[in-house]
Amino acid sequence: SSPFDAINDENSVFFTLERAYKADMQKAANATVIHDCDTAKVILLDDAPWARRVSGVLGNDLANQAPTKAHGVITSNTKGSFTVSVRAPLSNKQGAVDVCSNFATGGGRAGAAGINELPESQIPEFINSLVSYYEKGALS
Repeated sequence: SSPFDAINDENSVFFTLERAYKADMQKAANATVIHDCDTAKVILLDDAPWARRVSGVLGNDLANQAPTKAHGVITSNTKGSFTVSVRAPLSNKQGAVDVCSNFATGGGRAGAAGINELPESQIPEFINSLVSYYEKGALS
């Protein structure tokens, strides 16, 4: 009858979803870091449903943990390529769309953008683009 009833009932769907979210985020915490420098951090998630559920939330979480860095979360998709979620540094919410728009299926907003289908062969190019954009100093 009330949302608070669901929150207080350990048998409710709220607790089921909360447990699943925490389990997904714990897996994400153990994901492979494929690049980490003063400018940017890039994480590669497993090819699994949990990874696709948390890629955007993880990008936000990483940005909050290191607000002066840009962050990329790369996740395998069902098309044989990778989906990329990018967060600009919280200290300078510019450029995510500029980086992602360099790739055929990229776009988004200044602070958060993505690439829908990045071929595996372009992952190094993406990382170089992300790092070099922020090393040069995006507009403040």
